[in-house]
Amino acid sequence: MTQNTDLFQQVSDRVNLWTIKKQRNMNVPAFIYGDERIVNELKADYKREWSATRQIINVASLPGIQKGMLAMSDVHPGYGFPIGGVAAFDIDEGVVSMAGVGYDINCGVRTMLTDLSKNDLEPKKKELMSELFNTVPAGLGKPGKIKLEINQVDELLIRGAPYVVEMGYGTEDDLEHTEENGFIEGANPANVSFKAKKRQYNQIGTLGSGNHYLEIQIVKKIFDGDAAKAFGLFQDQLIVTLHCGSRGLGHQIGTDYSRELVRASQKYNLPLPDKELGSAPIKSKEGESYISAVNCGINAALANRQVIAHLVRQAFQKVFNTNIRQLYDVGHNTCKFEVHNGKKVLVHRKGSTRAFGPEHPHVPIKYRSVGQPVLIGGTMGTSSFILTGTELGMRETFGSACHGAGRSMSRTKAKKRFWGKTVVEDLARKGIVVRAHSFAGVAEEAPGAYKDVEHVVGTMHDAGVVKKVVQVFPVGVVKG
Repeated sequence: MTQNTDLFQQVSDRVNLWTIKKQRNMNVPAFIYGDERIVNELKADYKREWSATRQIINVASLPGIQKGMLAMSDVHPGYGFPIGGVAAFDIDEGVVSMAGVGYDINCGVRTMLTDLSKNDLEPKKKELMSELFNTVPAGLGKPGKIKLEINQVDELLIRGAPYVVEMGYGTEDDLEHTEENGFIEGANPANVSFKAKKRQYNQIGTLGSGNHYLEIQIVKKIFDGDAAKAFGLFQDQLIVTLHCGSRGLGHQIGTDYSRELVRASQKYNLPLPDKELGSAPIKSKEGESYISAVNCGINAALANRQVIAHLVRQAFQKVFNTNIRQLYDVGHNTCKFEVHNGKKVLVHRKGSTRAFGPEHPHVPIKYRSVGQPVLIGGTMGTSSFILTGTELGMRETFGSACHGAGRSMSRTKAKKRFWGKTVVEDLARKGIVVRAHSFAGVAEEAPGAYKDVEHVVGTMHDAGVVKKVVQVFPVGVVKG
């Protein structure tokens, strides 16, 4: 076997781009967006039992993969497929893999804008945080405001965010500034188990637990004035960002199809470099069923974030008597049919954010001259970023970017190293108010359990595949 020190070669004419050349069973090379620090972490990771580097090589070995397996700067091990990974497949010869989407289908980020500044917030910060904590359901298994019958669940899985907007939860402007305008076609609830649907009955409009959050943030640094103006961002502005996904429904879809796609791999005699990479041909019955189920999960997540956004609006209206508007909503655990470089492909983004560049027809008209807003979450004690896509990113990464800081420590290790109450107290001394339903959940998501988001984002920016627009810092956090 090739030694791990020989695996990585820097692309000579590029900043922060490395490659693992085709070897053994790889059908394409791998490309890593990282500097020496990130690549050295991957070299060390190669020696571990749970290795993002080996997962990169395994995905590059799947049938029909196009151009290369791509690893973003926040790459770390996931279920079969690395988090921070992107892979596109030929629709005739390629496969779809549950591991390339993950269990939290269409986990994503939505950012909303106010006309308020930091000075407006300070006198009412604690009141606002209490109102948000009491208004937005959060925590493991916490029921939401909407209770659905089985036929309504099916309708929601087909129609996504527009379905709940018609129920009064949001506006048409929200949909205009949401990826896919709030829903994706091709969702078939018949391919979603009753058990998965049952887990959705009372979960619409709930934040959940784990790494999901609702943050009040302040715009601290502007890098690109023209893009910031196009996005409606200004210095010291108060904005709101929420991060969550398809909740129990998405997890159950993943559980159901992880077994189904392993069986499909055997049925179609597909190479299976890792049992967690169970796959099916895209045009097979199993592949088409899974893709339609993923689309259901995508729509459920978009509806979920739409309802939460409406509840956030209600809280702001009560505390400040002001309305807030949507910047954008974009997911980072998806597989979707897209056209890149003139060819239709199925793009898997696992912990990777869609990042379309200027003049792309799927970017809202308001932003089209500068590119899609790319929302990158950090940690509750550090910063987050709003970026924009670039033409280079469209050519190289299928219009994709990193999705956050990336974990440097497992949740189990984080709970052993950090004490939730202490984390909350430390953040309070920095002026960050944390309202949480579980101190254990806070410990899992302690800032020290994550990589340096400024380094992760700076690496992608310097590589040219995205551009930094603004950096924001949290001043208030609601967690499950």
